Parts: sequence; C-alpha cells; structure tokens
Amino acid sequence: MKIAFLSESPADEAVLRILVEGALKEKPTVASAGYRARGWPNVLQVLPAVIRHLHFNTDVDTLVVTGDSDDSPVHTTAHDAPQYYHPHCRMCQLRAVFRQTGKRFPAAHGRLRVRRVVGVAVPALEAWLLCGVEDSVNEAAWTEGQARGILPYTRAELKLRVYRTERPSLPHEIACAVREAERHRRDLRRLEYDFPGFAALLRDLREPIPEIS
Repeated sequence: MKIAFLSESPADEAVLRILVEGALKEKPTVASAGYRARGWPNVLQVLPAVIRHLHFNTDVDTLVVTGDSDDSPVHTTAHDAPQYYHPHCRMCQLRAVFRQTGKRFPAAHGRLRVRRVVGVAVPALEAWLLCGVEDSVNEAAWTEGQARGILPYTRAELKLRVYRTERPSLPHEIACAVREAERHRRDLRRLEYDFPGFAALLRDLREPIPEIS
C-alpha cells in the first residue's frame, strides 16, 4: 500500500502517519502528495491539484486528508444521507472535492481512482492527542458546547495542554504531538469512540482500494 498525506501542518502529518500505521498494523510506503498546505483554507485550496497529481503521475493508491473543524459545524450522521451536503461542514467539503475532482478521471496505474480517506479533528488535532488523558476532551462535549453557546475549552487551551507553551517551535510541536500519538498506536478504540471525525477516517481506510475490474 502506498499512501500520501495532506494536512494543515508537518506536526499533523506526523500524527497521521502514526495513527494510520496503528490502524493498518503495518508500515505503509509513504509518498509525497506533491503539495504542502498550511492551515485549513490551504488544505481545501490545494486538494484538487493533489488528487490530480496523485492519480495521473503516481501509483499512490490512498490519500489521507485531515483538517481541524475549528468553529465550523461538526459533521453528523445526518450529513451522510444520500445527496446531502452541508456547505459549512468541513467533512462534507472535503468529500465533495474528492467527488467533483475525480468523477471524470479515466482509470490510471491499475486503479480507478485514488482512495479517499478523510477525517476532521474536532475542534483541533490537539483534542485527539489529549484523548485518554483528559476525559472531558471529546467530540460530544464540543458539539454540546457549540449548541449551548458555552464551549468546554478553547483551541488555544488544548494547544497549551499538549505543548506546555503558547508559542511552540515546530520541532517542539512535532515532538510533543508524536509522543501523544504513540499512546494510541496499539489501540485506537478510545480515539475512535470519542471522536467520530476520526472514526470516519478509519471507515474510509477500511474500504477496499478502487481497482479496475
């Protein structure tokens, strides 16, 4: 299996590599996505180019993409209904880019298309990193807080809890993120249960790679 990653930062990608390895129970071959993103708007902006590049110019079979939900609406099971699309839900937005970009692609490199694997961290990847350490940090708590207008924590607070500083250097951020992600490598069940945005990523990863029949 050959996988490419697209996320908001190098620290996020380092975490994703560990979590994907944990889910697969093996170390996949990792290929460059051809583009780098910095922050959510850039992920959405470069994704079509990444999909085209990987499909036509490489034999990569899986593209893993994540973003933070920030203050946007959290994806729910209602959004999974056929033909439903929430214009402000980031999971819906990412999935729509995959559909629209690749719908007319011819088969290439022995597969119909690059497999889509999408996850959204609510409200940020640091929440995933605190899973199992702080029981109050989970997707349900954030969603309930949004509905009530009283958030249980801020994104800045999550970052401070993980990195122990408000302004971490990139090497420090990566080191802290990797340390926390390694806790999940052998058992992803708590992360999958507490964060449906991660569970969605796992479901995509378990889908078969679209091959030419």
